[in-house]
Amino acid sequence: MALRQVSSYAAGKWVLPGAGKREIASAVTGEVFATAGNSTLDIHGMLTCARNEGGPALRKLTFHQRARMLKALATHLSQHKQALYDLSFNTGATQSDNVIDIDGGIGTMFVFASKGRREMPDGHVYLDGEVEQLSRGGSFLGQHICMPLQGVAIHINAFNFPVWGMLEKLAPTLLAGMPAIVKPATASCYVTELCMRLMIDSGILPAGSVQLVTGGLGDMLDHLTCQDVVSFTGSADTALKLRSAPHILKNSVRFIAEQDSLNASILGPDAKKGTPEFDLFIKEACREMTAKAGQKCTAIRRIIAPEGEVQAVIEAVSDRLAKTVIGDPRLETTRMGALVSASQKFDVLAKASIIGNEARRVFGDPEHFQVHGADAARGAFVPPMLFHCEAPDAAERVHDTEAFGPVSTVMGYRDLEHAVELANKGQGSLVASVITHDPDVARQVAMGAGAYHGRLYFNNRDSMKESTGHGSPLPHMVHGGPGRAGGGEELGGVRGVMHYMQRTAIQASPEILSALGNTWVPGSREIEGPSHPFTRKFGELEIGETLHTDPRTITMDDIEHFARFTGDTFYAHMDEEAAKRNPFFPGRVAHGYLLLSFAAGLFVEPDEGPVLANTGLNNLVFMKPVQAGDSIKVRLTVKKKTRRTETYGEVCWHVTLTNQDDEKVAEYELLTMNAY
Repeated sequence: MALRQVSSYAAGKWVLPGAGKREIASAVTGEVFATAGNSTLDIHGMLTCARNEGGPALRKLTFHQRARMLKALATHLSQHKQALYDLSFNTGATQSDNVIDIDGGIGTMFVFASKGRREMPDGHVYLDGEVEQLSRGGSFLGQHICMPLQGVAIHINAFNFPVWGMLEKLAPTLLAGMPAIVKPATASCYVTELCMRLMIDSGILPAGSVQLVTGGLGDMLDHLTCQDVVSFTGSADTALKLRSAPHILKNSVRFIAEQDSLNASILGPDAKKGTPEFDLFIKEACREMTAKAGQKCTAIRRIIAPEGEVQAVIEAVSDRLAKTVIGDPRLETTRMGALVSASQKFDVLAKASIIGNEARRVFGDPEHFQVHGADAARGAFVPPMLFHCEAPDAAERVHDTEAFGPVSTVMGYRDLEHAVELANKGQGSLVASVITHDPDVARQVAMGAGAYHGRLYFNNRDSMKESTGHGSPLPHMVHGGPGRAGGGEELGGVRGVMHYMQRTAIQASPEILSALGNTWVPGSREIEGPSHPFTRKFGELEIGETLHTDPRTITMDDIEHFARFTGDTFYAHMDEEAAKRNPFFPGRVAHGYLLLSFAAGLFVEPDEGPVLANTGLNNLVFMKPVQAGDSIKVRLTVKKKTRRTETYGEVCWHVTLTNQDDEKVAEYELLTMNAY
């Protein structure tokens, strides 16, 4: 059978393996079936293509256009998942492992597409935070904005998630408006290459926005600038070598790392054997040991239990692991496949031997175990291995040695403070889980271990049916950790997008801020529309278009009627003497919600028209009380517009209520959906 030629995609062309290519063997059979790598790639041409073609093309699109592009890509990949599944079995992954990788990656892209539409503007500038008043009169203001970097993102990915690892980085990068060059690990790059081919063949992406290197990067990192980003997933040693390169340091090239992690799972002192929490703890520990054959950066490496429960934990985990069928990942009966390669198998066994110097192996013998449907000697198979460390305080290597496979160590704790101390001995981890039904336990662990972990996962009988699991990074939440884990923060919704953008402080007049952010800022120019703004469609409204209403006088009858009608008879509205004793009121005052209702009556156009619905109200503040005899008037301004569908868009109105002395009474944002 002809070897599979795993190509690179450079400057718009597919380049076959060439000089310096490497052979790739099946994790299941050990047979060589593919080659990858080409040391003659035009590195300069790739960087130029990304910077001069991909970057400008992406930056021309708005955030919403990029989000729609991501959704289209995710939809296209969803239609071709089976081809990715079929190929991925060669990595040793089972079907459930493939779902984690392939469906998980596609799902992540869908989430970023959704967040881009809902949380980012339909424009080119992202406003980070509120306007800051830098002068007494308000003519000089400040605001932070974020713009895409004008370089290229280099994504260096690990072997364990050839699809998710690529897509979880690509989604925020492309949403930010930055092109990427993807370098997957050679051992599983053939799956990444197929996924990349599917994306390129879809025709959805602008030219130059993505490229692929299936082999070494050569000297690419030596040509990066302050506008470029390196996002790395892999070992701490490799991360240190790359991020400390003189060129990277000299040019302050952004370096995002997700690396080694001795993640822990803590069994709460309340979770005794026989409780739902104990059973959940055992299930999660075993799942994290065997999913992807333990080749997950978030897998549980240290199982921390109360000293009195250690033996019960060892027995329960061992019993469950004994039922794990190891074998050919294509078989439906297989629950754990192979490691990705023979070299990875060698590394895991070597690391397990190091752990064995401080802990006793209580389950799993790498010399004697059964493999179904495959040859254990030819494939990269190892059994799950459970160790017990009786003296975790004196141990060192169980807290700093990550066997990147189905290996975990049980250790006991005296009290909760001791459990936190043991978890923190990992010197920075991606995630720690705590299985407890006691909120006080959760709080103590969070206070003690939060600084050492990028994510804390709490689970119990209340959340177990819907929880996603200890080892599941979600695109909504940051994925990273301090210290040994690399100090990075991937994913995290829009936070992940910010890694590929520059935050700039803008100091200027209200008019200039309005123009930069395409969002009206108080103090900037107001536009008088040709007719009432509620009579005009979404596309006809202009930012800054303003309606000033006539005043309305508030009477005591209004206040008392509103109180009786709504049932809100709070003393500040109904009892003069009691209201005067309140430090905030001069006497009886109008209800705040009465003012909002009267304000709507002043600016609403009652006839059927392009305003389809009032969908919300944000940032409401009451600034000065209104008494009977005072009057209010309204300034209604189009603050910003966001297209939602082909037929309607969201209009955000800045609403200010003032009294007869032009003093601000209340201020808020009104949201409406308007026909397009």
